[in-house]
Amino acid sequence: MIFIRQTSAAVVLVTLTLSLQCAGMVVVIAWARPRFAPEVLRLGAIRSAILVMRLMTAFIGLHLLEILLWAGFYRWLCFTSWESAFYFSAASYATVGYGDVVLPWTWRTLGPVESIIGVLMCGLSASFLFAVVSTLVDREVRASDTAITVAGDTTPGTRVRGAEAARRGRSTVSIS
Repeated sequence: MIFIRQTSAAVVLVTLTLSLQCAGMVVVIAWARPRFAPEVLRLGAIRSAILVMRLMTAFIGLHLLEILLWAGFYRWLCFTSWESAFYFSAASYATVGYGDVVLPWTWRTLGPVESIIGVLMCGLSASFLFAVVSTLVDREVRASDTAITVAGDTTPGTRVRGAEAARRGRSTVSIS
């Protein structure tokens, strides 16, 4: 009977954690999407750094909400104080697991479950940030390495890509 109770609690907590992570990622993607529109060639170093910092802050907040979800359960059934519940939850979620605060025997299997879900959620956030940084670097490199000036265009600072020059019917281009 204890195992069924532990398993049921784990399933509910994992489902809620996954739902929270997915909802948070949807919000972050919707917020960040305009910054990656096709007409935005590059953001520049400062704006790119600010974007990454904002995304990291959003993910830290999201992970804190997930830790609080688990801490709420621990406070409800396992610990007498919020401090102990949050401390244990954060240590488990981050897979630190000091062992100075432990769950009661009847709930002890939830600690490893939270550690597994914490690793997966942090990995999901890290992979999203990696994709964002890769995209920003790729756009920066493409914008700076492939910019060319159309020969014969006298407008100062006119920069086009090779494909655009071909569409304009220019066969002669010069690297600026």
